[in-house]
Amino acid sequence: MAFANPDREQIKAILEQAGTIAVVGLSGKPDRTSNMVARAMQKRGYRIIPVNPSVQGEILGERCYASLKDIEQPIDIVNVFRRSEFTPDIAKEAVEVGATTLWLQQGIVNEQAAEIAAEAGLNVIMDRCIKVEDAVLKPERQNKQ
Repeated sequence: MAFANPDREQIKAILEQAGTIAVVGLSGKPDRTSNMVARAMQKRGYRIIPVNPSVQGEILGERCYASLKDIEQPIDIVNVFRRSEFTPDIAKEAVEVGATTLWLQQGIVNEQAAEIAAEAGLNVIMDRCIKVEDAVLKPERQNKQ
């Protein structure tokens, strides 16, 4: 059976319940899409945790981690800004750290990653921009930091 994203009401519920978003591939450069999207989500009250092995220090005022496994607090959403061929390994890590949702940004699709995450019970969203969905749905989050 072909993959289908959750419907809008389900996506709204996912966003309402999320407090922490680990952003894999978050760039420290303000003009990059990953940075703009993460900054917007941060302004909406989500805790952003940068994941980028190339960056030492902080991005958007938050400590940057080399991998999801290095993060010591619970992760609600793993938001991915990496090419699709890297997403199965990211999905495996998302499962290992107990994330609740794997979210592949707009333009990123990988059926294998979706299968890995879904089989472990994670919500899976692909080829959608989290910032756009959040702006359109305007969820009232329950798990604010």
